[in-house]
Amino acid sequence: MKFTIDVLGIFLKVVVRINKTTFAPLVVSTLFILLTSLLAHCARRLVQKIIKEPFVRLLFEEAIAAAELCGCCFELIIVADNFGVATYAIFLFALTIWWSLNWGDATACPYTHIEDIIEGKGDIRKALLKTWAELGGGILVFKYVQMYWALEISDTHKDKAFEDCKADLQVPAIYGAVVEGIATCLCRLASKSLGDLNPRFATAIDSFIGTSLVVAAFDYSGGYFNPVLATSLKAGCEGHTMMEHALVYWIGATAGSILSVYLYKMPAIQKFVSTTTEVNGDSIWAGKED
Repeated sequence: MKFTIDVLGIFLKVVVRINKTTFAPLVVSTLFILLTSLLAHCARRLVQKIIKEPFVRLLFEEAIAAAELCGCCFELIIVADNFGVATYAIFLFALTIWWSLNWGDATACPYTHIEDIIEGKGDIRKALLKTWAELGGGILVFKYVQMYWALEISDTHKDKAFEDCKADLQVPAIYGAVVEGIATCLCRLASKSLGDLNPRFATAIDSFIGTSLVVAAFDYSGGYFNPVLATSLKAGCEGHTMMEHALVYWIGATAGSILSVYLYKMPAIQKFVSTTTEVNGDSIWAGKED
């Protein structure tokens, strides 16, 4: 094991020395994302061990999930700006799978609680408390990110810690709201369908769909599809007002989520889902024979 670690260390030193300007900054970003995920994982385990009351524990888990999500996505902005959208998409795809496997009942996303209210699975008080927990985690994590960026370990972090941020909204606010709304609706429909169909690799398929939609919306609204994430990363940034921010990332995304609840209940979609689960198809379906 020690030999393997030593060899890996030598390899990294050689590669970084040869290609310092491109490889080293990406390693720094990767290590930050891994560190953030590891700290969140440890915090989550600590909360699960210490806090016994289920709802209070869930509030802490929501705050941790939101902090992990936003902390990683702050660094993904660095990745996208310096290494392109394709590299960003690979990171996001892998992270989405990790989050799906580790967050448990936490979602770090307010509109999922509204969906629960509509479907009779939750109440307004709990939804508001979860949203406040998520906002708290998402907003407070910037201090952690800022501290890391201020070290300026790589050139990609130079002057980033105290730099004025710029909005990702590249179209009029109403168009941005439509983009966020439609993409969120499609994401939620895909997640609901995969949840019922239960194919093999459902988590990877869901991640691929979500990542693809984020990339498709990247040059229009930024492709956040999550009000807490958008608020943590872009609220108050130059390029849109707070009202426009709320319209695009809160009202737009939430409207798309609510629409997905009613669309998914449509007879045509329910018939498709029920028919697909009954037909013995390809081997991607869980429990099916090749």
